[in-house]
Amino acid sequence: MSENRNEVDVSQLTFEQIKKIRAYLKKLIENGGSDLHVKSNGVIRARINGTIVPFSGSIFSYDDAMTLSKEILRGRYAELVENKEIDLVYQFDERNRFRVNIFFQTDGPSFVFRVIPMTIPTIDEMNYPEMIRTFTKETRGLVLVTGTTGSGKSTTLAAMIHEINTTQKKHIITIEDPIEFVHKDRGCIINQRSVGQDTLSFDRALRAALREDPDIILVGEMRDRETIELALHAADTGHLVFSTLHTLDAKETINRIIAIFPNDEQNRVRLSLAGVLKGVISQRLIPTKDDKRIAAMEILVKTPTIEKLILENRDYEIKEAIEKGREHYKSQSFDQHILDIYNAGIITKERAKDYATSASDLELKMSGLNSGNAADVLKKADKNGNGKIMDEDIFDLK
Repeated sequence: MSENRNEVDVSQLTFEQIKKIRAYLKKLIENGGSDLHVKSNGVIRARINGTIVPFSGSIFSYDDAMTLSKEILRGRYAELVENKEIDLVYQFDERNRFRVNIFFQTDGPSFVFRVIPMTIPTIDEMNYPEMIRTFTKETRGLVLVTGTTGSGKSTTLAAMIHEINTTQKKHIITIEDPIEFVHKDRGCIINQRSVGQDTLSFDRALRAALREDPDIILVGEMRDRETIELALHAADTGHLVFSTLHTLDAKETINRIIAIFPNDEQNRVRLSLAGVLKGVISQRLIPTKDDKRIAAMEILVKTPTIEKLILENRDYEIKEAIEKGREHYKSQSFDQHILDIYNAGIITKERAKDYATSASDLELKMSGLNSGNAADVLKKADKNGNGKIMDEDIFDLK
């Protein structure tokens, strides 16, 4: 495809397609949705409270999709053709912005518009555990926020940066793709850099950041080995580094970081990670009884025990260490937090079990048993020689 063919003559565009899409975006906002999906040769759909629902009854054609991509991208259309996908931010109005990903698939271009709240949430407004605020008071080290796509990682990081911005006097550099929450200087100087627009790559911007007198560096995502290496180095040289990974929990996060390196380097990386890691916040968004969503959080706090487990490659013991450290260190496993949310009457028992790490263990705890005394009950039940748990045994433990 020639270069001239990829150029867009803006004067020839009528912007009729983007007008249609704006009507759907308005509907998405009014319904409290999170994402609008526009697919070539498909109906337009939206994600409302975590569920995909149809928004249109008609097919959005291939030609309309190609035109829409030109209307949105204009001068960047050639970049989409070359790279087959592109990220950008679309300003809907003064109060609403969207993170947009455009990509090619079998039937042509597809678009995903994700709502970016204009108001930056606070830790108190989001009702996050107090340990989230404690992480913002660290002066050096690495804090990771993890979870699947759409689990609220960006919101948590924005709340943490906002907390620092309103309580401290620091220099913060963020490297994002793209920038979602826009922070204004308050107590801090905040320089936000968008990959593709303000810098060529995460690792290039992170390398440069070390020469820009930062106190805090936010890396939108640790995507590759070089970025992880630089983030560990930045944390080790006196900076507080925040970043994200698409991992399910704290144990998998540690495994993922180490596994990305060759075998002969993994011991070195394990040693470095054990030294600089301050915490891991893993998130799962759970539908509530009132058709909203709440973040269940697993919080790993680096303790001498956690550091030893990382150093000795005993990652399989991390979940137990997190649970045991709840009272003293304010750490918590997913199941502990999900049980709290369930006991508060916010989610149903079925939802709690669906999102639990171990549904069977969680159900025991819901019944007044924990994994430790449940084993005692099973031993005690054999006193009658029939291997059954007697009603009075369960009653005694509730």
